[in-house]
Amino acid sequence: MRQAAARFALATLTTACIACEAKPVSQAAPGLPTARISTERAPAPAPEGMVWVPGGTFWMGCDGCGMPDALPVHLVAVDGFWMDRTPVTNAEFERFVRATGYVTVAERPLDPRDYPGVPHDKLVPGSSVFTATSTVVPLDNPLRWWRYAAGANWKHPEGRRAAALRDRSDHPVVHVAFEDVVAYAQWAKKRVPTEAEYEFAARGGLDRNRYSWGNELTPEGKAIANTWQGQFPAEDQGQDGYRGTSPVTAFPPNRFGLYDMGGNVWQWCADWYRPDAYSERADPNAAVENPRGPAASFDPQEPRAAKRVVRGGSYLCTDQYCARYLVGSRGKAEVSSGASNLGFRLVRSAAS
Repeated sequence: MRQAAARFALATLTTACIACEAKPVSQAAPGLPTARISTERAPAPAPEGMVWVPGGTFWMGCDGCGMPDALPVHLVAVDGFWMDRTPVTNAEFERFVRATGYVTVAERPLDPRDYPGVPHDKLVPGSSVFTATSTVVPLDNPLRWWRYAAGANWKHPEGRRAAALRDRSDHPVVHVAFEDVVAYAQWAKKRVPTEAEYEFAARGGLDRNRYSWGNELTPEGKAIANTWQGQFPAEDQGQDGYRGTSPVTAFPPNRFGLYDMGGNVWQWCADWYRPDAYSERADPNAAVENPRGPAASFDPQEPRAAKRVVRGGSYLCTDQYCARYLVGSRGKAEVSSGASNLGFRLVRSAAS
């Protein structure tokens, strides 16, 4: 059953991040296994729009970030896989919709039986949209800058009264619930990445670095990702060239040739979210191989909500409020929720 609160779950939780403390990245303890990247070559020519991510071993998690759900940092091994070079774009998602007639969760009528007591004229399809505040506000209530916008969906990211996509064909598709992502994946003969696959790919071989591009947020003063600059949530100064989403290749790729692994939009992962997932599986003596996440979701902040992990942060992330462009950090989203800063990319197993 979809509940009214579900549409706000992503906005109120994944953006309610703890600002990262400026602590150094810790080093591996002596005697423990070390990170490595497999030298195995790609098993076949690259599928269109995909990049080979070699398998390997890496330290997963985020030391010194003030984020308990990203601890303990632990050794993980993943097999090689293919990954979309970029997040799925509006143009690619439109091809899927035209080929299949698919209707996203945000576009579907709401069933009055799911919302007892709510007037029928208020039960309109839509999704969560970020709206900058007119002045500086306290950061204790995300509903000050998130609103449920009638008619907001992948075709109308700001709502039914706003402009349609127009010149955003190469921007990441947004307002996609997990169900929508799975439907697209089945059509494309791909799958949703695990959280471990996403982090390994995002690191690009830079083990225990803070970002997918290194240890400096803006090396030599240059923006490497689409994030928030200015006073959040009142004004994004757009010093990186963008306010809102950006084209998926607007910023440099990481060392694996993958774009937008940090910033621009959050991206869905297959794993159910639990804040204790790492502590439950970490092995101090060996790497955890190809982890698939916990068997079920549990978030103490919303125990009845089913949530999956989301990764990468978005254009709304800032060290003032949400620093989850940090490559080892984690986000979470209710599975029936979409938002104006949530997209996805897919992977394909080597044997596929």
